[in-house]
Amino acid sequence: MNEQQLIELLKELVKQPHESEWVEFKLNFHSAEEIGERISALSNGACIHNQPFGYLVFGVEDKTQIIKGTTFKAKAAKKGNEDLEHWLLTRLNPRIDFAVYEFDYDPTRHISIYVIPATKNQPVEFLHQAYIRVSSITRKLNEFPEKQAKIWKKDTIPFEKEIAKGNLSASDITKYLSTETYFDLLKLPYPSNQQGVIDKFMDEGLVVKNNGYAITKLGALLFAKQLKDFESVERKSVRVIVYKGKNKVETEREQIGAKGYALGFEGLVDWINSQLPANEEIGKALRKETRMYPEIAIRELVANALIHQDLTVKGFPMVEIFSDRIEISNPGTPLVTPDRFIDAYLSRNEKLADLMRRMGFCEEKGSGLDKVIFYNELYQLPAINVVVAENRTRVTMYCYKTLNNLDKKEKIRACYQHACLKYVSNEKMTNQSLRERFKIEDHNYSIASRIIRDAIDDKVIKEDDPDSKSRKYASYIPFWA
Repeated sequence: MNEQQLIELLKELVKQPHESEWVEFKLNFHSAEEIGERISALSNGACIHNQPFGYLVFGVEDKTQIIKGTTFKAKAAKKGNEDLEHWLLTRLNPRIDFAVYEFDYDPTRHISIYVIPATKNQPVEFLHQAYIRVSSITRKLNEFPEKQAKIWKKDTIPFEKEIAKGNLSASDITKYLSTETYFDLLKLPYPSNQQGVIDKFMDEGLVVKNNGYAITKLGALLFAKQLKDFESVERKSVRVIVYKGKNKVETEREQIGAKGYALGFEGLVDWINSQLPANEEIGKALRKETRMYPEIAIRELVANALIHQDLTVKGFPMVEIFSDRIEISNPGTPLVTPDRFIDAYLSRNEKLADLMRRMGFCEEKGSGLDKVIFYNELYQLPAINVVVAENRTRVTMYCYKTLNNLDKKEKIRACYQHACLKYVSNEKMTNQSLRERFKIEDHNYSIASRIIRDAIDDKVIKEDDPDSKSRKYASYIPFWA
């Protein structure tokens, strides 16, 4: 929201007859813990009262609702050495995507506002305790089981179907969305009239009827000409950061996506690949630059980060490029365990995933990660690593290392992924296939045998036929097969 929109919001909030379960006024800051409890209470209260947001406003006297201003600077505030906003976020469950705004109501009155989305499906907890406002008092939610039950029973609208911008005319749809991109990517003829465009977008759930027309969050996320026109999805823009060296101490450059995913995807992937290190191959007649990482794998991992992110929690997809690796991450924890990424498929955002597949940005269901692993092996790179931590899922690809420079865990992970790739290809891993994966000479088969034994001991693979006495022709499958 810009400053004028924030001023108008404040004027509307102080028109409320009094504080409520979803609006609270305060003059100044008391403690970080108090703000955390209020965020929990206001999110839960907004859900119960069918409000899209709750509001915690600093700079308004709570009894009179007179705008007096505050000395509290919410964006700059810290808890210890940590930014207060991040400190609060990491102590909420689920990590709702609240926003913090500061502005001057006039030259003498400064205001800070927390805009807090209503929770969905479950109460929001702060430090493992859920709160609710009763009249103007914040109480523990478990003291009011009937209110708690209302949150759990609430039917929620999926993120993709929520309204991003409403009260629009037909011409506004083409003003805010690149409708041409949709028809170009799906190789469909562009309709001869505006209504034909609107009808198609309504069929896809990108636009709905709502006091005229409204653009859904799915429509905005994919086809926005400018994501900044849609505040509710702008924070899902992709960030790409290039660091100097192997850590985050020094940033060389940063790029933030400004367009909807469908408009910006090709440019995003091209820009990422242009920042990756390359090797120069000298051919028979010319020099050819070859990327150190397979471009098709980068493309698939970026698409997966967009598709499988949890759109309801705070955070955005991010690509971080280091001198020795590339990390691609998205907010939320996966719905399937990382060990089963290659053979299992489950997405939170089915409509988003369906459209991105139909537009050619990624592979069909369940056939993406096997391609990533295939090209990772083709380029002789270490196994990819998937880590789930702090409500984010991060996939890391590493630059080339010789077998001798891989540690035991890296060898086992590569062996497991190779066994998975073979299994989903209707084949079995053998000592020979593993030697080919690592480019081990045939006479050094014992090196591959040792890696296989370590993987069996680690219980990530197993013998296909445990009763077979032949070691020479033994084959192996993933632990879950």
